[in-house]
Order: sequence, then C-alpha cells, then structure tokens
Amino acid sequence: MIDCSDGGPLERQAVAALTDRVDVPVVLAAPDPVALPGAAAPIAVGRPPRAEQRQLWRAVLDDEIRSDDRLARHVDEATTQFDVGYADIADAAAGTAPSAASLWRLCQARSRSRLGDLAQRIEPRARWSELRLPEDQFAALRDIAAQVRGRAKVHHEWGFERLSQRGLGVSAMFSGPSGTGKTLAAEVIAGELGLDLYRIDLSAVVSKYIGETEKNLRAVFDAADKGGAVLLFDEADALFGKRTEVRDSHDRYANIEVSYLLQRMECYRGLAVLTTNTRSALDHAFLRRLRFVVHFPFPDPAQRADIWRVVFPPEVPTSGLDPERLAQLNVTGGSIRNIALQAAFLAADADEPVTMGHVLRAARSEYAKLDRPITAVEAGGWA
Repeated sequence: MIDCSDGGPLERQAVAALTDRVDVPVVLAAPDPVALPGAAAPIAVGRPPRAEQRQLWRAVLDDEIRSDDRLARHVDEATTQFDVGYADIADAAAGTAPSAASLWRLCQARSRSRLGDLAQRIEPRARWSELRLPEDQFAALRDIAAQVRGRAKVHHEWGFERLSQRGLGVSAMFSGPSGTGKTLAAEVIAGELGLDLYRIDLSAVVSKYIGETEKNLRAVFDAADKGGAVLLFDEADALFGKRTEVRDSHDRYANIEVSYLLQRMECYRGLAVLTTNTRSALDHAFLRRLRFVVHFPFPDPAQRADIWRVVFPPEVPTSGLDPERLAQLNVTGGSIRNIALQAAFLAADADEPVTMGHVLRAARSEYAKLDRPITAVEAGGWA
C-alpha cells in the first residue's frame, strides 16, 4: 500500500511509474482519484455518515451512557456539529472515555480545521456584555446561536435532514459601517457555541485566474466542514458583490464563482458569517439564500457612552473621565477602542492617569486617520 495523501504531481508520476513496473498488487491511498495504467476502478472511501458516527459513539460509550443519560444527548449534539472518523472514535475508546463535559472538546480537537494560509484562527474571548447594540440586533444574534445549538434536535431528532441535505447550514450577513461590532459579534457567537472561529483571508482566496477562486473556496469549506467551524468572511464586498451581466468570459466565470459559493453555503453544516460595509451593493438573489441579515447601526450617544464606560480595563488609572461628554465624539465602537488605547499610551508615557486631555489628543489622532476634523460641538467644554 502506498500513501499519497500529501504527494504532489511529481510524486504521483513516480508512483505511476513504479506501479507500471512491479508485478504485485498495489493499493494506492490518495485524497483524489489517480490515473494509473491498468488500475481497477477507484473506490471512494469517505468518512462515516453522521448517523453511523452516532452509533459508533454509543457503542463505544455504552457503559458511560448507562450511568449518565446526558451523554447520549451530548453525542447527538457533537456528531451534528463535528465530523469525526473511525480512528478518532477508536482512539477515544482506547483512552479514558469522555464525559458529557469533555466529549465536545475532544471532538473539537480531533476535527479542528486545517485551513493553512487561507484563514486565521481566532481564539473567541469576547462576551455578550461587550456588545452595544439595539435589542432587535441582540435578539437576532441570539437566534443565530440558538439555531446552531439546536441543529441536533431539529435536523436529527425531528427529521429535517431526511427531507433535504441542502439548506442545513446557518448563514448570516452582518452589514453596517466599519467599527460597529460585526467581527466582534462573530467572535461572541463562536465563543457562546464553543466553536473555532476562522477569519478567511480573501486576498488568498480570490484569484484572477479562472477556476482558482472556486478551488480555494472548496478548500475552505472542505476543511471547515469537518470541524463545524464558524467561518468569517470579513469585509466580503469584493467576493459577494452583485453578479454582473455577461459581457465577456471573465464575467461568465465570475458568475460561476458566486454560484459555486452559494451552493457550498447551502450545504455547509456550520455557521458562515459574511460582513459588509455596503449592504446595498449585494445582489438580492444572494440575500435570499442567507438565513439571517443583521444590520449594525452607527451607535447613538447613549450607546457610545456605554462603550466609554467599559472601554478602559479596571486596572487603568483614570481621572475625571466623563462618559457623557466623551460620547459627543461621533465615532463607532472600533474608533472608541482605538482612542482609548492611544490615550492609555499617552498617559503611561507621562506617568499620569488617563484624563480627558489624553483622550482629546488621542481623538485628534484618530480623526486625522479618518480624514475628519473634530467639530467644536464634539470637543466643546473638554479643557
């Protein structure tokens, strides 16, 4: 048996030459079919379907399930979220049997996605308390988390997965100005669900060469599907923009890329989150395929004051900071965090507590970056 799982074209050519010369049976293991002279028809060997994974886990953990009936429910939830193979289940049986608390972590570690240069794994640390949004947006985000969490019951126990394999994934688009909390919300949901969060590097995915973008998207979804990760296509306008009328071959292939993306999103069993600053630029046919569309509005003065009250860690020494007056700065939460960090460095350099003066200096720097002047109303009465 020859394992070509990691071999490239040259290695496969060498294997083909070898098998053509030897006079013994050869079994070749490879992720894709390999053309060999005189070879029999390829045999596709996939991971066990989720129903079979459940049976394997229940057989392996029979004694534990008898003593802890919660474990059966956790098995259903874990196999709905993660794609774990025979070897991983056998290894779990050989070692210490997982408890209801550790089963999720074991499956997550065994099925962790390997997206290489196409994505960056983010450790979810943000919590709901860090978001400052209107109640409708909060409710929509909690509904997203609830649908991912409840898929085992709805799809498996209630039989929706038997009706169709399409549309089982949860997809969402977060729209709104930069800095309003779209990426933070994706991190909060991933942390709530105990899932990995991957930010997709669009510069590595989108290619000017025909067929390369689809190949990269396939690699992203195939790797992520195994681990049930949350995929974050941040600032996705370039990839998910309006489909164009076909004027030349490039337009035709651009539409094929979008169609392929829509197909994979419908079949993806995890959560895919797309963020955009300009919802109006998106095709309506694309919007209809999304389960959730959540708009992140520019924060009002009350929300900005709430952000200012919590933006400085408790360990930071402050003096005379007035959240209501700071909320006069007409900026997003992302800019508020930038200003707070800059003000902290200014105060640390002067060996002083953070004051309104430090914040004003930091705000002028942030506004210069945004190519905006601070108005007299925004900075009125600060000094």
